[in-house]
Amino acid sequence: MTTVFDLADDLGPAKVIHVHVPKVGLKGILVVDNVAAGPSIGGVRMAPDVSLTECARLARAMTLKNAMAGLPHGGGKSVIFADPKMPASEKEQLIRAFATAIGSETQYIAGPDMGTNEQCMAWVHDEIGRSVGLPRELGGIPLDQLGATGWGLAHAVKAALPFCDLDLKGARVAVQGFGSVGYHAARFLAAEGAVIVAASDSRGTIYRPEGLDPDALFRLKAEGKSVGECRDGQASGPEEIIDVECDIWIPAARPDVVTEQNADRLQTRLVAEGANIPLTSGAEELLHQRGVLVLPDFVANAGGVICAAMEYHGATQTAAFDAIAEKLTHNTTQVLQAATEDRVLPRTAAVKIAKERVRKAMATRRWGGMV
Repeated sequence: MTTVFDLADDLGPAKVIHVHVPKVGLKGILVVDNVAAGPSIGGVRMAPDVSLTECARLARAMTLKNAMAGLPHGGGKSVIFADPKMPASEKEQLIRAFATAIGSETQYIAGPDMGTNEQCMAWVHDEIGRSVGLPRELGGIPLDQLGATGWGLAHAVKAALPFCDLDLKGARVAVQGFGSVGYHAARFLAAEGAVIVAASDSRGTIYRPEGLDPDALFRLKAEGKSVGECRDGQASGPEEIIDVECDIWIPAARPDVVTEQNADRLQTRLVAEGANIPLTSGAEELLHQRGVLVLPDFVANAGGVICAAMEYHGATQTAAFDAIAEKLTHNTTQVLQAATEDRVLPRTAAVKIAKERVRKAMATRRWGGMV
């Protein structure tokens, strides 16, 4: 059985809290990884099969992401073991109970993640007054509705194009996980001439080499249908998205969807990680050996947390989106230049840069930012 000590190193985690409220059937975990730069920001993920290992890995990804983005925040993450498709009244009860349970942990600021949204963050805010990704009615910048993460991902992709000799106009894009991140990344890239040839969700894949309309797929999802039910292409199972030949492949769903066992099936030139930890380290190494450029998650998908942090500090939507574009373009270029010069994986270069920033922040703190 994995314990937090198996996952610990000199950066963290600073604190792990297990939450159990039998009366409402709540089981959850909060991992505060590192707070040297400031209070941690990280999403609340809801799924039946989450785990301590997943939560700790995601919390570390947030530490690196926030450091890479130059934010005055550390990294944290929380998970709730439950089906996010439960009735709204039951979901509200769980979210409110979880918020109350972690209310005294002022070094953690909750945000939306897989299985939670702006409404969930409104419930958290109502209970403890500490969350981001709020609805407009509460003064928030609705990052999922506006597509902050997808906006940043699109800019990361554009910054990476010179490093893999690609032109965005006419580039074939496949999106694995057509949710808020996948949809917005697709629409922003399509607006600049990319062709969305495939998309998938948990129930199916749709493929059309001539191109798909992201907005039409989004309307299907809004009706409760799968993208695989689109009549404008060839439908297949959800796993078949990995076999689609394309120029840009965007994983925007669960962790570890590409592993050493299936990495050879990817036929692409650029992988832009829209989800957190969607590829195993071994898979990234194999793709690197084949000449496939992989943009690390905590670099490429930082748009959402940048928007969330700026919301927390009172910035406007325009300022947040301008900052996302600037930071993602600069950081992607910096990482890929370093990777090219040092002849290492982009993740290796990115982790080195981010950890240096975290350690510099830790050096300014009495306890190293670990409490």
